[in-house]
Amino acid sequence: MTEAPRVHLSRSAPTAYASLASFSKTVGALAEDGGIDARLLEIVQIHTSQLNGCAFCVRVHVDRALAAGLDADVVAQIPVWRESGVFSARERAGLELAECFVRIHDGGVPDDVYNRVGSILREDEYVALCWVLVSINAFNRVAIAGRYAVPPRNGEA
Repeated sequence: MTEAPRVHLSRSAPTAYASLASFSKTVGALAEDGGIDARLLEIVQIHTSQLNGCAFCVRVHVDRALAAGLDADVVAQIPVWRESGVFSARERAGLELAECFVRIHDGGVPDDVYNRVGSILREDEYVALCWVLVSINAFNRVAIAGRYAVPPRNGEA
């Protein structure tokens, strides 16, 4: 059984998508100004996209992570970050916060997580990272709802 194609939200409402892209660019500048380096930025966006089940955004952010200098081992360790020793305290704080934002419906960011993350990140870093997580969750929902394709690359599959 073949599924009917979904409406491609970014093409069907380009003004709305452009606004989301502009918001994301603003958030990126906020993250940079707030001391969120490219490595941390991509790690939390990959993890958020993995947890949300957004294959499209996982691919986008893995490509960006590799371009930013992360290697395949670090990327492969993201789903098992709690058991891995490859992440800094800042990255671990970001990964934990990312999980809270994905599961925001479970009571928000618990006090223990807020306090732990707050003991590692400065307030401006925390604020910037939160806006990054708002942004990637929004993009995940656009891509998931539209079932954005992730075709094999040359030589894959």
